[in-house]
Amino acid sequence: MSRSDTAVRSPRARGGRAAHPFLRYALRRVLTSLLLVVGVTLVTFILTNLVPGDPVAAALGQRAAEDPAIVAQFRAQYGLDQPLVVQYFTYLGNLLHGDLGTSTTTHNPVASDLAKALPATLEIAIGAIVLSVIIGVVLGTIAAHRRGKASDHVLRVVSLAGLSVPTFWLALVLYYVFYFQLHIAPGSGRLSSDYTTPPTVTGMYTVDALLVGQLDTFLDAMAHLFLPVLVLTLYTVGLLTRFVRTAVLEVLDQDYVRAARAKGLPGRTVIWSYVLRGASIPILTVVGLAFGSLLSGTVLVEAIFAWPGIGSYAYQAASHLDLPGVMGVGLLIGVMYLLVNLVVDLLYGVLDPRVRLAS
Repeated sequence: MSRSDTAVRSPRARGGRAAHPFLRYALRRVLTSLLLVVGVTLVTFILTNLVPGDPVAAALGQRAAEDPAIVAQFRAQYGLDQPLVVQYFTYLGNLLHGDLGTSTTTHNPVASDLAKALPATLEIAIGAIVLSVIIGVVLGTIAAHRRGKASDHVLRVVSLAGLSVPTFWLALVLYYVFYFQLHIAPGSGRLSSDYTTPPTVTGMYTVDALLVGQLDTFLDAMAHLFLPVLVLTLYTVGLLTRFVRTAVLEVLDQDYVRAARAKGLPGRTVIWSYVLRGASIPILTVVGLAFGSLLSGTVLVEAIFAWPGIGSYAYQAASHLDLPGVMGVGLLIGVMYLLVNLVVDLLYGVLDPRVRLAS
C-alpha cells in the first residue's frame, strides 16, 4: 500500500476509532459509577456496624433485651446472628432485588419508607437549588463585573454572611418572624390540615396537585415550601455568589474576552456568550456539590419545619439505632451523590468537547 493511500485512509480509520466519543465517554462514567456504588455499600455497611450501642436494646427496650429468647429471636429475624461477612453478602443479594431490609423502628420495608421521604426532600432541594443558581449566578457575575466597586463589596459581605449564619438558627428566626409575628407563612408540615394529600404520582405535593388539577392544594403546598426553601436558598446563594465571582473574574482576564470587547460586541453578549460559557465548567461543579449537600444535609431544617424527608428519617433511625434504616439512608445519600456527580460529568462532555476527547 502506497503512502498516499495510507494518508487517504488513515483519517477514516482514525474517525472510525473516534466515532461516538461522547457515548464512549458516557459509558466509562456510568461503569465507574456502578463500581463506586458497590464501594458505597461496603463503606455504609462497615460504618453502620461500627456504631456503638446495642440495636436489640434500642429496638426492644432494656427489659426485653434481658430475655435471651427474645434477643435470639430478634437477631435471627434480622440476620444479626450471622458473621459480618455473611451479613454483607446477604445485604448485597437483597439489594439486587430492591430489598433494603425492614426498619426496626417503623417495622416497614426501608425501601418503602425512603420512597415516601425522598420526594419531600427533593421538593425543597430542587426549589432551593433552582433559586440559588439563578440568584447566585446573577449576583456573582455583577460582583465580578463591578470588581472593586461599592456593589462588589456589598455583595461579598452579604454572601459571606449567608455562609456564616447557621442554617438551624436562620430557620428558627425566619419561622418566628414569618409565622408567629407576621402571620404570612403557614406552620410546619407539607400541607395544612384543611387539605388532603393529592393522589401520589411523584410524591411531591406541588407536582402531584398540578397533575390532578388541584390548584388550591398546589398553592397551599407552595406556601409550606416557602420557609424551608428560603432558608436553604439563603445559605446556598452565599456559596454560589462567591464562587461564581471568582470563576467569572478568571475568565474576564482571558485573551478571547478582551478580543470580543475589542471587536465592539455589546457587553451583554460578551457576558452571556463568552464569559459565562467559559466559566460554566467550574460553576457546574459547585452547583452539583451544592445540590448533593442539599439532598443530604437538611436534617436540622426538616426537624424545625416538621418536614418528613430524608433528614427526619435519618435522625429517627439513628436515634433508635435502627441499623437497616441507617444503612438505607447512607446508601441512598451515597447513590444520590454519585448520580449528581455522573450528571455533572456528562454535562462536562456536552459543554466542553475537550473533556470527552481527552478521556
